[in-house]
Amino acid sequence: MSISPHRLLYIVIALLIGIALFSFVFFFLLAGSMTDLLQWKMIWRYRLVFWQGWLETAAIAIAALAISSLFGGLIVMARRSSFMLLRWMALGLVEVIRGTPLLTQILFFFYVVAHGIGLENRLIVGVLILSLFSSAYTAEMIRGGIEAIPLSQWESAKVIGLTRFQTYRYVILPQVFRHLVPALTGQLASLIKDSSLLSIIGIRELTMAAQQVNAATYCTLESYFPLACGYLLLTLPLSLGSQWLEKKWAL
Repeated sequence: MSISPHRLLYIVIALLIGIALFSFVFFFLLAGSMTDLLQWKMIWRYRLVFWQGWLETAAIAIAALAISSLFGGLIVMARRSSFMLLRWMALGLVEVIRGTPLLTQILFFFYVVAHGIGLENRLIVGVLILSLFSSAYTAEMIRGGIEAIPLSQWESAKVIGLTRFQTYRYVILPQVFRHLVPALTGQLASLIKDSSLLSIIGIRELTMAAQQVNAATYCTLESYFPLACGYLLLTLPLSLGSQWLEKKWAL
């Protein structure tokens, strides 16, 4: 059976990554001094801290994706509205969110907006900030999927007597869904990585957990290596799943 060049390239890359990981494990974990081994044993005592941070990171990202999908749908409805002021407001919101760094948005919404309205729950504020940030990108995904539908399908739905709601429900949204699911899978992976910035406002996600362990043990390498592995365990399956869905649905 012949192997395509692309598949051969993937196999070579996978082998190189495997060799690199094995070398790292061997030289830093197995071939280390007794002091190094003691440091890893010390980190093992904090495994529950990493586990709780890992779970909180996953929960934050999933919640933010769900809320941002809702926000994104509302933004798309506003951008496709016949009311010009509403369209411009939605466009302005998208451009402001996409044009400013997430870290700036976190600091502004937490220390200015949230404190101004008396919202002190850091976790809720963090999820809402991530949701708002992601909603601008989700809105563009949804809008791109809708605008990719040929005009003939809109006209055909109108000819057979479908209302605007029925047109979206039975003709447009099923097709947009095929385009949207792989993109949202990739967006979830991005949210998992972006959630690391929430440590700056004291949310105990995975990055904050690693920082706390490092502060308690002074074992920098041993504290941040599980951090990298934890993010890979979350994002790598999502990235591979997104690519698989794109190929399956020929997007």
